[in-house]
Amino acid sequence: MHPHLHTKNALACEEIIAALEECHNRGFMHKATGGCNDVKDKVNQCLRLERGKLQAENRAAARTKRDRIKEEQKALGL
Repeated sequence: MHPHLHTKNALACEEIIAALEECHNRGFMHKATGGCNDVKDKVNQCLRLERGKLQAENRAAARTKRDRIKEEQKALGL
């Protein structure tokens, strides 16, 4: 399925993921005829939102680290 389902960010989407798994358990024909498409779209939207939050956190941390390094370089006269 999704590689993101095994991360801490998937916890925010846990209910929607459980609903998708329940839908998939209804059988192959239910999945094949598009019976789970709406739930799958919701899972994708939730995971996209959570991934966006993680990316924003990572960008902020990288910016802070980059600024700290620049300050230390200035202090050393580099």
